[in-house]
Amino acid sequence: MENALEQILESWRINNRINLFLIDQISEEGMGCTLSKRGGRNVVRQFAHLHNNRVWQLQKRAKDLADGLHEYETKEEPEPAFLKETLEESCARMSRFFEDCVAGVPKRRPLKAGAIPFLSYFIAHEAHHRGNILLTLKQCGHNIDQPSRYRIWDWDHV
Repeated sequence: MENALEQILESWRINNRINLFLIDQISEEGMGCTLSKRGGRNVVRQFAHLHNNRVWQLQKRAKDLADGLHEYETKEEPEPAFLKETLEESCARMSRFFEDCVAGVPKRRPLKAGAIPFLSYFIAHEAHHRGNILLTLKQCGHNIDQPSRYRIWDWDHV
């Protein structure tokens, strides 16, 4: 059995792979879909928000790990390839953050409750947005296929 740190890191990486997989399933038109009537985030901007949230948390909790990460502007709509690249980079930096927290590295500040609850916060936040994305796509007529919808729950194979 893997040690706890390896399980923490693998949970985080699976979560990120689900995001990357989902991006690959969405058409260009689907990326522009929104249910907002007042300028809220469309699908691609929801993914950009996931990356930005990672950057913002690192800026607060491990400033050096945030250095050099791209931060999306509010209305920026990145191409899928760049979006995936930035999500990969912020995933790697967050992985390092979790490793450092578990190792007791100074100047690493997870939630007061610890690194594992902080990991849980991130996975819950990102799953919330994936749910919003899937609902938006469905309501806008750009539903992704059923095998892909099921695959995001098959953590043994993502």
